[in-house]
Amino acid sequence: MLRLALGVLLVLVALVLLDRLGLWMERRGWIYWRKRRSKGTLGATLLELQKIFESGKSKHVIEAKRDGRKEPPDPGGGKP
Repeated sequence: MLRLALGVLLVLVALVLLDRLGLWMERRGWIYWRKRRSKGTLGATLLELQKIFESGKSKHVIEAKRDGRKEPPDPGGGKP
């Protein structure tokens, strides 16, 4: 019975020390331990990815509008 109580106490002490280590690392800015990051990070990440993948398209459209260029007419006349 004494071994079980000692084992439980040892596990609790280890968890408390792990928590203190996590708090210390969080104060230094290395990890997020108890406090969560600001919400919306997924949305911001996806927005940046969208900017990366669509950056070429928007530049092309902006250049075409500046130059006043128009698309050449369709050779088929638009008929299927």
